[in-house]
Amino acid sequence: MLKTRFTETFGVTHPIVQGGMQWVGRAELAAAVSDAGALGIITALTQPTPEALAGEIAKARELTDKPFGVNLTILPSINPPPYDEYRHAIAESGVKIVETAGASPEPHMPFFKDHGIKVLHKCTSVRHALRAEKVGVDGVSIDGFECAGHPGEDDIPGLVLIPAAADKLSIPIIASGGIADERGLVAALALGADGVNMGTRFMSTQESWIHQNVKDRIVEATERETSLIFRPLRNTARVARNEISTKVVSMLDEGAQFEDIRELVAGVRGREVYESGDLDAGVWSVGMVQGLIQDVPSARELVERMVSGAEQIINGRLAGFIN
Repeated sequence: MLKTRFTETFGVTHPIVQGGMQWVGRAELAAAVSDAGALGIITALTQPTPEALAGEIAKARELTDKPFGVNLTILPSINPPPYDEYRHAIAESGVKIVETAGASPEPHMPFFKDHGIKVLHKCTSVRHALRAEKVGVDGVSIDGFECAGHPGEDDIPGLVLIPAAADKLSIPIIASGGIADERGLVAALALGADGVNMGTRFMSTQESWIHQNVKDRIVEATERETSLIFRPLRNTARVARNEISTKVVSMLDEGAQFEDIRELVAGVRGREVYESGDLDAGVWSVGMVQGLIQDVPSARELVERMVSGAEQIINGRLAGFIN
Protein backbone atom coordinates (compact mmCIF):
# COMPACT_ATOMS: atom_id res chain seq x y z
CA MET A 1 0.00 0.00 0.00
CA LEU A 2 1.23 3.48 -0.90
CA LYS A 3 0.68 5.86 2.01
CA THR A 4 1.18 9.57 1.33
CA ARG A 5 0.16 12.94 2.72
CA PHE A 6 -2.69 12.91 0.23
CA THR A 7 -4.14 9.58 1.38
CA GLU A 8 -3.86 10.67 5.01
CA THR A 9 -5.35 14.15 4.51
CA PHE A 10 -8.22 13.12 2.23
CA GLY A 11 -8.96 9.74 3.79
CA VAL A 12 -8.55 7.47 0.77
CA THR A 13 -6.62 4.22 0.41
CA HIS A 14 -4.68 4.88 -2.80
CA PRO A 15 -3.03 8.13 -4.01
CA ILE A 16 -5.01 8.26 -7.24
CA VAL A 17 -7.71 10.76 -8.22
CA GLN A 18 -10.23 10.66 -11.06
CA GLY A 19 -10.43 14.37 -11.67
CA GLY A 20 -13.63 16.20 -12.54
CA MET A 21 -14.44 16.09 -16.26
CA GLN A 22 -17.31 17.97 -17.88
CA TRP A 23 -19.96 15.52 -19.16
CA VAL A 24 -17.83 12.54 -18.05
CA GLY A 25 -17.72 12.77 -14.24
CA ARG A 26 -20.93 10.98 -13.33
CA ALA A 27 -21.99 8.77 -10.45
CA GLU A 28 -21.17 5.39 -11.97
CA LEU A 29 -17.56 6.29 -12.77
CA ALA A 30 -16.89 8.22 -9.56
CA ALA A 31 -18.36 5.44 -7.43
CA ALA A 32 -16.35 2.74 -9.23
CA VAL A 33 -13.10 4.65 -8.75
CA SER A 34 -13.80 5.31 -5.08
CA ASP A 35 -14.93 1.74 -4.47
CA ALA A 36 -11.50 0.66 -5.74
CA GLY A 37 -9.85 2.78 -3.02
CA ALA A 38 -8.98 5.84 -5.09
CA LEU A 39 -10.88 9.15 -5.15
CA GLY A 40 -13.70 9.39 -7.66
CA ILE A 41 -15.17 12.79 -8.47
CA ILE A 42 -18.58 13.81 -9.79
CA THR A 43 -18.57 16.97 -11.93
CA ALA A 44 -21.15 19.38 -10.52
CA LEU A 45 -21.81 21.44 -13.65
CA THR A 46 -22.40 18.33 -15.75
CA GLN A 47 -25.71 18.29 -13.91
CA PRO A 48 -28.17 20.95 -15.16
CA THR A 49 -29.38 22.00 -11.70
CA PRO A 50 -28.27 21.77 -8.06
CA GLU A 51 -31.20 19.41 -7.48
CA ALA A 52 -29.93 17.13 -10.23
CA LEU A 53 -26.48 17.19 -8.62
CA ALA A 54 -27.99 16.09 -5.31
CA GLY A 55 -29.64 13.21 -7.15
CA GLU A 56 -26.35 12.23 -8.77
CA ILE A 57 -24.61 12.25 -5.39
CA ALA A 58 -27.38 10.06 -3.98
CA LYS A 59 -26.92 7.64 -6.88
CA ALA A 60 -23.18 7.39 -6.14
CA ARG A 61 -23.93 6.68 -2.47
CA GLU A 62 -26.02 3.72 -3.55
CA LEU A 63 -23.03 2.35 -5.45
CA THR A 64 -20.26 2.82 -2.86
CA ASP A 65 -19.76 3.55 0.81
CA LYS A 66 -16.27 4.93 0.14
CA PRO A 67 -15.52 8.68 0.08
CA PHE A 68 -15.90 10.50 -3.23
CA GLY A 69 -15.72 14.16 -4.15
CA VAL A 70 -17.46 16.74 -6.31
CA ASN A 71 -15.75 19.04 -8.79
CA LEU A 72 -16.93 22.67 -8.87
CA THR A 73 -15.38 24.56 -11.76
CA ILE A 74 -15.53 28.33 -11.27
CA LEU A 75 -15.38 30.26 -14.52
CA PRO A 76 -16.22 33.87 -15.40
CA SER A 77 -19.51 34.02 -17.26
CA ILE A 78 -22.15 36.54 -18.33
CA ASN A 79 -24.74 34.24 -16.82
CA PRO A 80 -22.86 32.29 -14.13
CA PRO A 81 -24.31 29.08 -12.70
CA PRO A 82 -25.93 29.37 -9.27
CA TYR A 83 -22.74 28.48 -7.41
CA ASP A 84 -24.29 29.11 -4.00
CA GLU A 85 -26.98 26.55 -4.71
CA TYR A 86 -24.49 24.01 -6.02
CA ARG A 87 -22.38 24.52 -2.89
CA HIS A 88 -25.40 23.93 -0.68
CA ALA A 89 -26.31 20.78 -2.64
CA ILE A 90 -22.80 19.45 -2.03
CA ALA A 91 -22.83 20.21 1.69
CA GLU A 92 -26.38 19.05 2.29
CA SER A 93 -25.57 15.76 0.56
CA GLY A 94 -22.78 15.14 3.04
CA VAL A 95 -19.90 15.28 0.57
CA LYS A 96 -16.65 16.08 2.40
CA ILE A 97 -14.25 16.59 -0.52
CA VAL A 98 -14.50 19.22 -3.26
CA GLU A 99 -12.19 19.71 -6.23
CA THR A 100 -12.22 23.33 -7.37
CA ALA A 101 -10.89 24.53 -10.70
CA GLY A 102 -10.91 27.59 -12.93
CA ALA A 103 -10.91 30.83 -10.93
CA SER A 104 -9.63 31.25 -7.38
CA PRO A 105 -11.57 29.22 -4.79
CA GLU A 106 -11.19 32.03 -2.23
CA PRO A 107 -14.84 33.22 -2.31
CA HIS A 108 -15.99 29.65 -1.64
CA MET A 109 -13.55 28.73 1.11
CA PRO A 110 -15.46 30.08 4.15
CA PHE A 111 -18.51 28.01 3.22
CA PHE A 112 -16.51 24.84 2.63
CA LYS A 113 -14.53 25.26 5.85
CA ASP A 114 -17.70 25.93 7.85
CA HIS A 115 -19.11 22.63 6.58
CA GLY A 116 -15.98 20.57 7.20
CA ILE A 117 -15.26 20.07 3.50
CA LYS A 118 -11.69 19.55 2.32
CA VAL A 119 -10.71 21.37 -0.86
CA LEU A 120 -8.37 20.14 -3.58
CA HIS A 121 -7.72 22.99 -6.03
CA LYS A 122 -6.64 22.32 -9.60
CA CYS A 123 -4.13 24.80 -11.04
CA THR A 124 -1.54 25.08 -13.82
CA SER A 125 1.25 27.09 -12.23
CA VAL A 126 3.23 27.34 -9.01
CA ARG A 127 2.12 30.94 -8.45
CA HIS A 128 -1.54 29.96 -8.60
CA ALA A 129 -0.89 26.99 -6.32
CA LEU A 130 0.75 29.27 -3.76
CA ARG A 131 -2.27 31.58 -3.83
CA ALA A 132 -4.56 28.61 -3.32
CA GLU A 133 -2.48 27.45 -0.36
CA LYS A 134 -2.65 30.95 1.10
CA VAL A 135 -6.47 31.02 1.01
CA GLY A 136 -6.64 27.70 2.84
CA VAL A 137 -7.08 24.81 0.41
CA ASP A 138 -6.08 21.40 1.75
CA GLY A 139 -4.22 20.27 -1.36
CA VAL A 140 -3.52 21.23 -4.95
CA SER A 141 -3.65 19.35 -8.22
CA ILE A 142 -0.88 20.61 -10.51
CA ASP A 143 -1.71 20.30 -14.23
CA GLY A 144 1.28 20.04 -16.53
CA PHE A 145 1.22 21.17 -20.16
CA GLU A 146 0.49 17.59 -21.25
CA CYS A 147 -2.97 17.58 -19.71
CA ALA A 148 -6.35 17.60 -21.40
CA GLY A 149 -8.59 20.62 -21.03
CA HIS A 150 -6.98 23.90 -19.99
CA PRO A 151 -3.19 23.61 -19.42
CA GLY A 152 -2.69 27.33 -18.81
CA GLU A 153 -0.52 29.66 -20.84
CA ASP A 154 2.94 28.94 -19.40
CA ASP A 155 3.53 25.67 -21.31
CA ILE A 156 5.44 24.07 -18.42
CA PRO A 157 5.45 20.25 -18.57
CA GLY A 158 5.01 18.12 -15.49
CA LEU A 159 8.64 17.03 -15.29
CA VAL A 160 9.49 20.63 -14.34
CA LEU A 161 6.21 21.85 -12.86
CA ILE A 162 5.75 19.13 -10.24
CA PRO A 163 9.13 19.45 -8.49
CA ALA A 164 8.93 23.25 -8.80
CA ALA A 165 5.65 23.14 -6.90
CA ALA A 166 6.96 20.60 -4.39
CA ASP A 167 9.86 22.92 -3.57
CA LYS A 168 7.52 25.75 -2.52
CA LEU A 169 4.31 24.22 -1.18
CA SER A 170 3.70 22.68 2.22
CA ILE A 171 0.30 21.09 1.44
CA PRO A 172 -0.23 17.80 -0.45
CA ILE A 173 0.35 17.95 -4.21
CA ILE A 174 -1.37 15.81 -6.84
CA ALA A 175 0.35 15.55 -10.22
CA SER A 176 -1.88 15.78 -13.29
CA GLY A 177 -1.21 15.46 -17.00
CA GLY A 178 0.55 12.67 -18.88
CA ILE A 179 -0.16 9.91 -16.35
CA ALA A 180 -1.78 6.62 -17.33
CA ASP A 181 -0.08 3.81 -15.47
CA GLU A 182 2.18 2.74 -12.61
CA ARG A 183 5.23 4.32 -14.24
CA GLY A 184 3.58 7.75 -14.13
CA LEU A 185 2.53 7.20 -10.53
CA VAL A 186 6.07 6.32 -9.42
CA ALA A 187 7.55 9.19 -11.42
CA ALA A 188 5.13 11.67 -9.83
CA LEU A 189 5.99 10.45 -6.33
CA ALA A 190 9.70 10.71 -7.14
CA LEU A 191 9.21 14.31 -8.31
CA GLY A 192 7.67 15.27 -4.99
CA ALA A 193 3.95 14.74 -5.55
CA ASP A 194 1.73 12.91 -3.07
CA GLY A 195 -0.44 11.26 -5.69
CA VAL A 196 -1.75 11.53 -9.24
CA ASN A 197 -4.84 12.83 -10.99
CA MET A 198 -6.01 11.15 -14.21
CA GLY A 199 -8.76 12.23 -16.58
CA THR A 200 -8.18 10.72 -20.02
CA ARG A 201 -7.16 7.37 -18.51
CA PHE A 202 -10.41 7.13 -16.52
CA MET A 203 -12.43 8.16 -19.58
CA SER A 204 -11.21 4.90 -21.06
CA THR A 205 -12.65 2.57 -18.43
CA GLN A 206 -15.70 0.34 -18.51
CA GLU A 207 -17.67 2.47 -16.07
CA SER A 208 -17.18 5.66 -18.07
CA TRP A 209 -20.52 6.30 -19.79
CA ILE A 210 -19.07 7.84 -22.97
CA HIS A 211 -19.60 6.10 -26.32
CA GLN A 212 -17.39 3.13 -27.12
CA ASN A 213 -16.21 4.89 -30.30
CA VAL A 214 -14.55 7.55 -28.15
CA LYS A 215 -12.84 4.97 -25.94
CA ASP A 216 -11.66 3.06 -29.01
CA ARG A 217 -10.29 6.26 -30.52
CA ILE A 218 -8.33 7.04 -27.36
CA VAL A 219 -6.79 3.55 -27.42
CA GLU A 220 -5.98 3.91 -31.13
CA ALA A 221 -4.57 7.45 -31.05
CA THR A 222 -0.96 8.46 -30.52
CA GLU A 223 0.44 11.16 -28.27
CA ARG A 224 0.70 13.47 -31.30
CA GLU A 225 -3.02 13.56 -32.06
CA THR A 226 -4.22 16.44 -29.91
CA SER A 227 -4.73 20.09 -30.81
CA LEU A 228 -4.27 23.27 -28.81
CA ILE A 229 -7.20 25.56 -29.50
CA PHE A 230 -7.86 29.14 -28.33
CA ARG A 231 -4.14 29.96 -28.15
CA PRO A 232 -4.52 33.42 -29.75
CA LEU A 233 -7.31 34.12 -27.23
CA ARG A 234 -5.05 33.26 -24.28
CA ASN A 235 -7.48 30.54 -23.17
CA THR A 236 -5.65 27.48 -24.43
CA ALA A 237 -7.40 24.13 -24.37
CA ARG A 238 -6.06 20.71 -25.37
CA VAL A 239 -8.58 18.65 -27.30
CA ALA A 240 -8.67 15.71 -29.68
CA ARG A 241 -7.47 16.49 -33.18
CA ASN A 242 -10.47 16.18 -35.49
CA GLU A 243 -12.21 18.11 -38.25
CA ILE A 244 -13.65 20.71 -35.89
CA SER A 245 -10.52 21.41 -33.82
CA THR A 246 -8.41 21.67 -36.97
CA LYS A 247 -10.87 24.17 -38.44
CA VAL A 248 -10.94 26.21 -35.22
CA VAL A 249 -7.13 26.43 -35.07
CA SER A 250 -6.99 27.52 -38.71
CA MET A 251 -9.69 30.17 -38.28
CA LEU A 252 -8.04 31.67 -35.20
CA ASP A 253 -4.64 31.68 -36.88
CA GLU A 254 -6.23 33.70 -39.67
CA GLY A 255 -7.57 36.31 -37.24
CA ALA A 256 -11.01 35.03 -36.30
CA GLN A 257 -12.46 36.06 -32.94
CA PHE A 258 -14.38 33.96 -30.46
CA GLU A 259 -17.75 34.99 -31.87
CA ASP A 260 -16.67 33.52 -35.20
CA ILE A 261 -16.06 30.07 -33.70
CA ARG A 262 -18.60 30.06 -30.88
CA GLU A 263 -20.96 27.62 -32.58
CA LEU A 264 -18.14 25.23 -33.50
CA VAL A 265 -16.86 24.93 -29.92
CA ALA A 266 -20.20 24.89 -28.10
CA GLY A 267 -20.21 22.51 -25.15
CA VAL A 268 -23.33 20.76 -26.37
CA ARG A 269 -21.40 19.64 -29.43
CA GLY A 270 -18.74 18.07 -27.22
CA ARG A 271 -21.43 16.25 -25.32
CA GLU A 272 -22.78 15.03 -28.66
CA VAL A 273 -19.44 13.34 -29.33
CA TYR A 274 -19.65 11.42 -26.06
CA GLU A 275 -23.31 10.50 -26.58
CA SER A 276 -23.38 9.57 -30.26
CA GLY A 277 -19.82 8.44 -30.89
CA ASP A 278 -19.49 10.84 -33.83
CA LEU A 279 -15.88 11.87 -33.30
CA ASP A 280 -16.22 14.97 -35.50
CA ALA A 281 -19.45 16.31 -33.97
CA GLY A 282 -17.56 18.84 -31.83
CA VAL A 283 -14.42 19.47 -29.82
CA TRP A 284 -13.75 17.07 -26.95
CA SER A 285 -11.01 17.03 -24.35
CA VAL A 286 -8.26 14.44 -24.35
CA GLY A 287 -4.65 14.49 -23.18
CA MET A 288 -1.38 13.57 -24.86
CA VAL A 289 -1.39 10.57 -22.54
CA GLN A 290 -3.76 8.83 -24.95
CA GLY A 291 -0.60 7.55 -26.60
CA LEU A 292 0.04 5.40 -23.52
CA ILE A 293 -3.47 3.94 -23.24
CA GLN A 294 -3.81 0.47 -24.73
CA ASP A 295 -7.02 -0.94 -23.25
CA VAL A 296 -10.36 -0.25 -21.56
CA PRO A 297 -10.26 -1.95 -18.14
CA SER A 298 -12.64 -1.60 -15.23
CA ALA A 299 -11.82 1.21 -12.83
CA ARG A 300 -10.93 -1.34 -10.17
CA GLU A 301 -8.56 -3.23 -12.45
CA LEU A 302 -6.85 0.01 -13.44
CA VAL A 303 -6.38 1.24 -9.86
CA GLU A 304 -5.20 -2.13 -8.54
CA ARG A 305 -2.67 -2.73 -11.29
CA MET A 306 -1.32 0.80 -10.95
CA VAL A 307 -0.77 0.40 -7.22
CA SER A 308 0.68 -3.10 -7.42
CA GLY A 309 2.80 -2.13 -10.41
CA ALA A 310 4.12 0.94 -8.60
CA GLU A 311 5.08 -1.16 -5.59
CA GLN A 312 6.92 -3.60 -7.86
CA ILE A 313 8.86 -0.78 -9.54
CA ILE A 314 9.81 0.79 -6.19
CA ASN A 315 10.77 -2.49 -4.50
CA GLY A 316 12.21 -4.11 -7.60
CA ARG A 317 13.70 -2.16 -10.48
CA LEU A 318 14.51 1.01 -8.53
CA ALA A 319 15.78 -0.85 -5.49
CA GLY A 320 18.07 -2.80 -7.81
CA PHE A 321 19.94 0.37 -8.70
CA ILE A 322 21.23 0.70 -5.13
CA ASN A 323 24.46 -1.09 -4.18
